[in-house]
Amino acid sequence: MTEFEAVYRRYFRDVYRYCLALTRDEQTAEEVTQETFFKALGAIDKFDGKCKIYVWLCQIAKHTYFTMRSKGKRQEILPEEPGNGENLEEKLLTKESAFEIHRILHRLEEPYKEVFSLRTFGELPFRQIGELFGKTESWARVTYHRARLKIKEELR
Repeated sequence: MTEFEAVYRRYFRDVYRYCLALTRDEQTAEEVTQETFFKALGAIDKFDGKCKIYVWLCQIAKHTYFTMRSKGKRQEILPEEPGNGENLEEKLLTKESAFEIHRILHRLEEPYKEVFSLRTFGELPFRQIGELFGKTESWARVTYHRARLKIKEELR
């Protein structure tokens, strides 16, 4: 097995989950993930080791996704599954509530927007979210909690 194959096997699932958090669409996430590893293969000699390889891959994925969006290849898709409940995550399952939360999320400032999306849609652990931002797991937890509070406040 080549060194890049080992990287692919080790990080594919994590990069896919990150892409899913960004795109909120499985097909687009798969496409972005594949393109990410293709680009990484061509640029692996430029990886300088100043950050973790997972962070480097996620940066490639992020740029790939935003490039695709700017070219209009894919549109964000909102959750379609009906649901009911009182907490924020359950509200995401209803079309009307999901649209309202996405509207609020779209206006939310960074890093709250990205941290909330990574945790809620990508189901990334706080440890990995912290790594992506070069911060601690605690920072990711606090930022996510603050994002939830901001969204809940807007929902009232």
